[in-house]
Amino acid sequence: MKIKVILLGKTTDESIRRIEADYEKRIKRYISFEYGHIDNAGIKGTEAVIKQKEGELILKKLAPADHLILMDEKGKTYTSVKFADEVARWMNTSIKTVVLVIGGAYGFSEEVRQRANSSISLSAMTFSHQIVRVILLEQIYRAFTILNNEPYHHA
Repeated sequence: MKIKVILLGKTTDESIRRIEADYEKRIKRYISFEYGHIDNAGIKGTEAVIKQKEGELILKKLAPADHLILMDEKGKTYTSVKFADEVARWMNTSIKTVVLVIGGAYGFSEEVRQRANSSISLSAMTFSHQIVRVILLEQIYRAFTILNNEPYHHA
């Protein structure tokens, strides 16, 4: 199985980029992992237009068999251990690629929501897109340390 994380927009804070790179390296010790950005800087218009255009860019990045999970405030919440269980479930099925997408400021278009297999919320709180990236990567890494009975996670 492979995990891909797709982000709308680039990380602008150099200190956050270093943290992202560190977690990317850590995750790759456990699984095939890809971390990429979609450039949405040139998209202008109303909220609806921006969501639509960003949605088109997201859908272009997907293969038909990809298992799409949206990072969304209305998504399902997990404890770290339950998220690790979910990662294990993905690995024990016929899913070849899980794609987790962090959307733009206005969320996801209806077309992207229709294509999604599920959605996950990292918290009921609102975080900046820069911070959400680090939180998601950390939780993916934590899931693999839990699954491998490593001491990183102290429950």
